Amino acid sequence: MTKSDPSSVPPSAPAPSGGGKAWGGVFSVPTDQRVEAFSESVSFDCRLADDDIDGSIAHSRMLADCGLITAAEADAIRDTLEAIRAEIAAGEFPFTAAKEDIHLHIESALTDRLGDTGRKLHTARSRNDQVATDLRLYCRRAIDRIDAGLLELQRAFLGMAQREQDLVIPAYTHLRRAQPVLAAHQLLAWCEKFARDRDRLADCRRRTNVMPLGSAALAGTSLPIDRERTRAALGFAVTAANSLDAASDRDFVCELTFVLSLTAVHLSQWAEEWIIYSTDEFGFLKLPEAFCTGSSIMPQKINPDVLELVRGKSARTIGNVQQLLVLLKGLPTAYNRDLQEDKEAVFDSIDTLEAMLGVAAPLVAGTSFDRDRINASIDRGHLDATTLMEALIGEGVPQRTAHETVGKLVRRALTAGCSLADLSDDACRADYAGWNGSLRQALGASRAVERMASFGSTAPARVAEQLAAWQLRLEAATE
Repeated sequence: MTKSDPSSVPPSAPAPSGGGKAWGGVFSVPTDQRVEAFSESVSFDCRLADDDIDGSIAHSRMLADCGLITAAEADAIRDTLEAIRAEIAAGEFPFTAAKEDIHLHIESALTDRLGDTGRKLHTARSRNDQVATDLRLYCRRAIDRIDAGLLELQRAFLGMAQREQDLVIPAYTHLRRAQPVLAAHQLLAWCEKFARDRDRLADCRRRTNVMPLGSAALAGTSLPIDRERTRAALGFAVTAANSLDAASDRDFVCELTFVLSLTAVHLSQWAEEWIIYSTDEFGFLKLPEAFCTGSSIMPQKINPDVLELVRGKSARTIGNVQQLLVLLKGLPTAYNRDLQEDKEAVFDSIDTLEAMLGVAAPLVAGTSFDRDRINASIDRGHLDATTLMEALIGEGVPQRTAHETVGKLVRRALTAGCSLADLSDDACRADYAGWNGSLRQALGASRAVERMASFGSTAPARVAEQLAAWQLRLEAATE
């Protein structure tokens, strides 16, 4: 949204009785211009304009239904607020630090155009419950957008898994080759992580979707309002039950910011893994050049800058969680002005996560495995050692004994500079007297994968089941 910089707008001329503020009746002097510059929030809370207008329209309709204003007044308020909304969207609405925040800007414009009718809008509400409502509406919309972005990213990973489902790749622990897995199995692991992120978002949305409007400053109101009407109009699931808590609760802000930070951490882990996999040393992945950048001095460089920025931006979201927790830790019950500082942190986390998701899905969709290079090196690192151990267990050898025996065979292969499959039968019998030809069916990366059987494993049949399940799951999410 285009807006003027409140700090650059000349302050209004001093006026009697608190400088013409909405709250200025009790004051005998105007607000110091330095205080206006220090305390304004419209430079960042202007993004709540749509939510503030939505809340005000619902509130005014409720006031009319309860007989506190007329239906004609409610209609006039609605129409004027919609005109203000259009001006803000078009960048034609003036902002000034003197009017503090988006709420007073909109109310002031409404009053300028409707006079006493506009002054009636704030009946039975306070900025305390007003801003709490606006912020919940904003966060609710952001949750829905981010959930859609995560769904799109899951689709991208599923699509890549379907394309690469027959490819066997090394899996790593401690960044050392561990066991072979299907590429699809590894890619679906990211679908699982992002599914948990979506579950946390949905759970956070449930606690966000509570309406505080009508709590007023902290004690409620003596006027005959109907909060249930407002709740239904704004699509909240429930109405906040305690006015003292409702106007000041920011648990949902902390929770959302944490959920976004954990999602960003998952994105950072993915970025780190793919940065490594796309190096010349690994050579597993071919990243789309449109999502890479070059060097100003080294002509040959194709750098994974997008992935590096995804990894780096996660730090911002982590810092925002700490900022909010520190902000809240010393606040007494009810509203305190400190809570003005909650918005920039959650806004930044939302913006950062949406930006990360905006590049993640197309990057995944444009990436492919270097099959020739992977296939040429897949049998390095004795990835089949664990499967051979389990084959010995299947013949009645105790696990610890089988582990030690295969360890000796691996040492023999390392000394000879060969794979386990290249060891002769006589060499194998030197460490395991019961060696027989059937045990060779466990050797080789592809055979190791094929021998897997447990639910959730990288067994081809299990992975095929998971691919089908994810296909149905993501299709259902769009219905």
